[in-house]
Amino acid sequence: MKAIIHYIRQYFYELDYKVFTLTTLLAGILIFINYYFNLNNIIRNQPLFISKLFAWYFVYLFAFALPYLFYGIICNKNYLAEPKFIILLIIAPLIFSFKQSFTKTICLDENIAWNNYWNHILYWPVLLFIIASILLFIWTLFDREQPFYGIKSKGINLKPYFLMLFFMIPFITLASTQADFLTVYPKLKTIVSLYNESSLNWWHKLLFEISYGSDFITIELFFRGFLILAFIKWAGKDAILPMACFYCTIHFGKPLGECISSYFGGILLGIMVFHTRSIFGGLIVHLGIAWMMELGGYFGNLLSK
Repeated sequence: MKAIIHYIRQYFYELDYKVFTLTTLLAGILIFINYYFNLNNIIRNQPLFISKLFAWYFVYLFAFALPYLFYGIICNKNYLAEPKFIILLIIAPLIFSFKQSFTKTICLDENIAWNNYWNHILYWPVLLFIIASILLFIWTLFDREQPFYGIKSKGINLKPYFLMLFFMIPFITLASTQADFLTVYPKLKTIVSLYNESSLNWWHKLLFEISYGSDFITIELFFRGFLILAFIKWAGKDAILPMACFYCTIHFGKPLGECISSYFGGILLGIMVFHTRSIFGGLIVHLGIAWMMELGGYFGNLLSK
């Protein structure tokens, strides 16, 4: 735990606070636009895949590229002089825009609700496979000198990450009493109309949570693995703030408090990956918090009846 605290203190000691202020302001403006104008629902309700794709692309590109521009203007760091950097800067938001826009319904059950359930069971693992395959292709072209974007466990002390989860328990317990939290969690409640059906067994819920958990592998591999470790050769620690701002925008459909905290959480997870070169610690924290929030949703909704 001391090492993690040291990494965080060192990062903020060396941080350019003009860039930090502008990036934080940018994240705040994007959050305001989303929650005031309901941007997330506007984009998600677009009828065409291509319209969703480009809408998300411009949001993500704006959030991801502008912090690098701030570094260029304020710190005189010309990242755009490197063609490979520009290629990855353009491609990165497109990859996640595809993930956010991709929807394919397969007929797996005659019952509409159960068909929706089984499609979600397949959806997250399939997207993990697709995104991981794209990143593996990029890795073979640009980064074969390092392990595949944070897939490294050797020499990593995981105990501090479990301790961080322990400290999160009272905050998640408190959140589980809030109405806006209970309208979103557990995710099964908001995605399919089977939540209160007697035909929904415990193993259906467990299978859903395992599938849901695979999405966090995708997120950690992309944001902490790819957006940090692929850009680190040019930007070093400067790769953390653009990633965190981008990461904040993928939480636009979540409760406001969760969206705001995701920006600062993204910075902390980015710092850890920068020093460890591994996504496993962050994955433990992220997945652990996600599943604790799911449990909080189940118990919170049960007690609120």
